[in-house]
Amino acid sequence: MDTPSDTACKRPFVPPFKVGNGFDVHALAADLPMWLGGVRIEDSPVGFVAHSDGDVAIHALCDAILGALALGDIGHHFPDTSDEWRGIDSKILLSKVVDLARERGWEVGNADITIALQAPKIGKYVPSMRETLSKVMGISVDNVSVKATTTEKLGFVGRKEGCEVWATVLLYKACPV
Repeated sequence: MDTPSDTACKRPFVPPFKVGNGFDVHALAADLPMWLGGVRIEDSPVGFVAHSDGDVAIHALCDAILGALALGDIGHHFPDTSDEWRGIDSKILLSKVVDLARERGWEVGNADITIALQAPKIGKYVPSMRETLSKVMGISVDNVSVKATTTEKLGFVGRKEGCEVWATVLLYKACPV
């Protein structure tokens, strides 16, 4: 629907905000490093099975940003069939996704991330995750929420077979394109 001011300039109305949701899952396996929210979980005996470093939180966050922009998903931009992305630090992927948003005139306003992981307990790492993610995205740490939960021993997460993460972002129009 056109607003009066948009009708006058003969272009469709583009809201100044966009919201995106992301979701990702990775299996756990012994003797792999665990990266989560851009932080190495040092005391974990398991890590994520993945083509990249397996940072399931950053992958969900990338999908949320890409979803808000209607640009597909992380697998479209960084396919797990490409050697270019093998073992890559997911913070690099997040930086590239934020750059895609900025190229289109959008900035990340805030991000809210929920990590479901039965073990190891990651609560003590949450402040570092928030700080790391805020730096990569170039936003205030006050605009990055990371929450950790378990599934009360239910499902594959409860059986300690994997981790799932949900992310929601708000993008705002930074400048006209």
